[in-house]
Amino acid sequence: MKKFLCEEMMCDHCVSRIHNALEKAGIGHEVDLASKTVSVDGDETRVKEAVEILDDLGFSAVEV
Repeated sequence: MKKFLCEEMMCDHCVSRIHNALEKAGIGHEVDLASKTVSVDGDETRVKEAVEILDDLGFSAVEV
């Protein structure tokens, strides 16, 4: 899994938006509001797709 910091994640609504979008795309993931991180499971193509989805939602994804 690759982990990304999403500083813009502020509330449970943010978590839901991220979770729903990644789930719809069929990307394995974990979202943690406390640490403002999203962990993405999959190969480089899936990870890149997840980062693009996060960007489209307005969240910067900085790998940690």
